[in-house]
Amino acid sequence: MPDLIRHDGVHDDEWTLVSAPEEGQELALPEGPALLPATVWKENRDRYAGRNDIGIWFDSHEEPEAFADVLDDLPVIAVNFPKFTDGRGYSIGRLLRERYGYKGELRAVGDVLLDQLFYMKRCGFDAYALRPDKDISQAEHCLNFFSNTYQAAVDDKEPLFRRRAAETS
Repeated sequence: MPDLIRHDGVHDDEWTLVSAPEEGQELALPEGPALLPATVWKENRDRYAGRNDIGIWFDSHEEPEAFADVLDDLPVIAVNFPKFTDGRGYSIGRLLRERYGYKGELRAVGDVLLDQLFYMKRCGFDAYALRPDKDISQAEHCLNFFSNTYQAAVDDKEPLFRRRAAETS
């Protein structure tokens, strides 16, 4: 069972990321909790809605808007980062947290590197499946690499100038 990083440490990942079935094939659910492709979940919404052992994952080109009305039914949403240079997953994370108010676990999967963790956390991610060749023991340090930030984000709504003004008043 691969490891998963959350803000409180390293955990066993009980969720299985399910790939989209080939054309003409039916989706085979694994035993235990599963993360289904968002499009597959949407096509079978009546079958999967309300189950606490079924989550979804978005690919970086997909739009979360189509799921705004069902987000409360999803215990886990994963966002795939197909390449470390593809930043669209950061936008999906912010949209889910800020615009749609998603409160469940938001995890980053795919080509997730240690130096991305701090920025993913700022966009609202709270769980990370590192690329297998990365040293998971460095994750906590990387999540808290900077002690202060200038801009407002999901994890800190106040920009630095407002925090400083509040300290001096």
